[in-house]
Amino acid sequence: MSHAPARPLTSARATGPLHGTVAVPGDKSISHRALMFGALAVGETRITGLLTGEDVLRTAAAMRALGAEVTHDPDGTWRVAGRGIGGLTEPEDVLDMGNSGTAARLLCGILSTHPLFAVMTGDGSLRRRPMKRVTDPLTATGAVFMAREGGRLPLAVQGARDALPLEYRVPVPSAQVKSALLLAGLNAPGITRVEEPEATRDHSENMLRHFGASVRVDVAGAGRIIELQGQPELRAADVAVPGDPSSAAFPLVAALLVPGSQVTLPGVGLNPLRTGLFLTLNEMGAQVAIRNQRTEGGEPVGDLVVTGGPLKAVDVPGARAPSMIDEYPILAAAAACATGTTRLFGLKELRVKESDRLSATAALLSVNGVKVDIEGDDMIIHGTGAPPPGGGLVATHMDHRIAMSALVLGLATRDPVRVDDGAFIDTSFPGFVSLMNAAGAAISADA
Repeated sequence: MSHAPARPLTSARATGPLHGTVAVPGDKSISHRALMFGALAVGETRITGLLTGEDVLRTAAAMRALGAEVTHDPDGTWRVAGRGIGGLTEPEDVLDMGNSGTAARLLCGILSTHPLFAVMTGDGSLRRRPMKRVTDPLTATGAVFMAREGGRLPLAVQGARDALPLEYRVPVPSAQVKSALLLAGLNAPGITRVEEPEATRDHSENMLRHFGASVRVDVAGAGRIIELQGQPELRAADVAVPGDPSSAAFPLVAALLVPGSQVTLPGVGLNPLRTGLFLTLNEMGAQVAIRNQRTEGGEPVGDLVVTGGPLKAVDVPGARAPSMIDEYPILAAAAACATGTTRLFGLKELRVKESDRLSATAALLSVNGVKVDIEGDDMIIHGTGAPPPGGGLVATHMDHRIAMSALVLGLATRDPVRVDDGAFIDTSFPGFVSLMNAAGAAISADA
């Protein structure tokens, strides 16, 4: 898969407050799952608010290749005519998952208990990411996986003919591993039981119930035990995908950093296992009001009203990491503008994201004149309460969250902030630059 040419961008200090309504794209995690569960259900599922980024479009293409009918209406609604549990058909060609680790790992679960042969690949970044954390436990279903060294893509799977249910304790907190095992358990008789040491995002459990599966969740210390009754009849169920809280983080922090701003973010997902950033910003003194709380598709949703104002430093415990793992780069940008020293503990998982996000985030700050230290897996950010100097060129390492975090920081710094490439921002947040500029930001493509 060839990459688009690099698209350097520059973000300059906002000349006035940010204002207006910013509708953030649909939640990526829920979008992937809505397509997959729709394909495994009987009947037609209608999906509104689906994220149309590259990652999710790869999942839609994979579901089509496995026999589901997936169509996109002119009004933006997606329709999935499902095949029922066990009804997927063997794909004629290799499944290309692009850059999406979520799609690849969840699909391993689905394929493991369908008696068919499939091959999966991805782009250069995805082919470097580890798959053994899902393929190792999935072999207990009876599936056979063949992959490159380290379990990396391209990967071939021969699904089990008579699949066995799983009983597994996930060694490190991972919603992707948990979800892959639950998806495998759908087409195995009996109870599939997954134990996780810390609670991770539970979109799969919520959506399984929404489509009619029997799921039991018991709290066990800091973790949970999830039991799924195998071979349910999943029934088509419409899904309204909420706004992605990880995407909402960028305009939210931008509004906090530009004095006098007031921005509304409608219909944002408020799943308590995803809102660590909102809790942390609240502790920093941010003014974020939640209006019109409701439930859609089994998920809590609300409208956020954000008012700009000063922030103070906080200590963020490592136990909060699973609920905000994708938000540390943008939190770091907020901490750079806060008064005092912010300490972020327990960031080990950041080293294996789209880039080594821990060192990339530290570099983002230091190249723009912010004092930052990394001690083991902790990051210490020394904020002065004054706008940081800025003026740096940020190496994004093809990481959309590093790019967007740097561009938000540039709205507050004295001198403009540049990023070496913003071409891949559209994988998770299509239209980011135009939405931000419509609210009053000054982000421009370099000539």
